[in-house]
Amino acid sequence: MEAKRHPAPAFRSEIEDWLGEVHQGDCIERMRQMPPGSVDLIVTSPPYNIKNSTGNGLKNRSGGKWPQAALLEGYAGHDDAMPHVDYVEWQRACLSAMIRVLSEEGAIFYNHKWRVQGGLLQDRADIVAGFPLRQIIIWQRRGGINFNPGYFLPTYEVIYLIVKRGFRLAPKANAQGDVWRIPQESNNPHPAPFPVALAQKCIDSTEARIVLDPFIGSGSAVIAAELSGRNWVGIDISEDYCKLARQRIKGIGKIH
Repeated sequence: MEAKRHPAPAFRSEIEDWLGEVHQGDCIERMRQMPPGSVDLIVTSPPYNIKNSTGNGLKNRSGGKWPQAALLEGYAGHDDAMPHVDYVEWQRACLSAMIRVLSEEGAIFYNHKWRVQGGLLQDRADIVAGFPLRQIIIWQRRGGINFNPGYFLPTYEVIYLIVKRGFRLAPKANAQGDVWRIPQESNNPHPAPFPVALAQKCIDSTEARIVLDPFIGSGSAVIAAELSGRNWVGIDISEDYCKLARQRIKGIGKIH
């Protein structure tokens, strides 16, 4: 049964041409083309810049200990190996663009991963500093492989809840805890898919009418929006991922 759709408000008519579409292009440039304050919710998981890691799992095929890692070649259209300073600057620019298109009651669920770099924790504070961060949600997932004897196997990622002042959760959603146990998604050709169930939990905890994912990847967030009866906008720089997302959106009945 198709979910009852939450209609976009009449005053958002400027955004109508964006709704229900996967838009290819640089996410910052695309968001600059969108009307300010035009979306209620952003649910996204950007590239983690994992290939510049000081760890010894994801390296080239001759030196790495994980030669079959899905992210060994990066993402389609992005090598995931930026200098850290450049990566932080890029992600902060992305968050600024997201804040611009967010309504005064809106929120961003920004999924990222902490990691150990040079023996010390890198907690992404340099990315989110200065943005209106209200809470950190822990996404507890299945453990992977840890080649470093200096620290325990990581089994979680974090979701930064970045909000406008007027944001409120949907009724009774505040009764949920801030640790969400959701397994990773399998049978997905994307090298690091964001689980539909995780995106849907973010969306269903709000009354957002319009959901944006500026790093759509395989389409999980917009699939979750569709399943929850919300309007949505998807963006990705990769033509391959845009095609993959469109295919998965068409096959929603087969995904769940």
